[in-house]
Amino acid sequence: MRTLRIAAAAEAISLAALLINLATIHTKAITALGGPVHGMAYLATIACTWMTPTATSTARWLAAIPGIGGLLVLRRIQPEGA
Repeated sequence: MRTLRIAAAAEAISLAALLINLATIHTKAITALGGPVHGMAYLATIACTWMTPTATSTARWLAAIPGIGGLLVLRRIQPEGA
């Protein structure tokens, strides 16, 4: 779960940084660094979701949504008491 939380946060933050960069100054260095970071975080989110035993098929499909999929998965599979 910890790895999934980190990957989901990195995915959302990197996508936000890429979109802000696109809307404002469009620096190539940010794009060159942020693109691969977002891609790897996206893949890590999907992989961690599929390896989580409590993830339902709906949660696994939610992981495929770029940017917010990991956060949606975390909300769905989090225990009731947490």
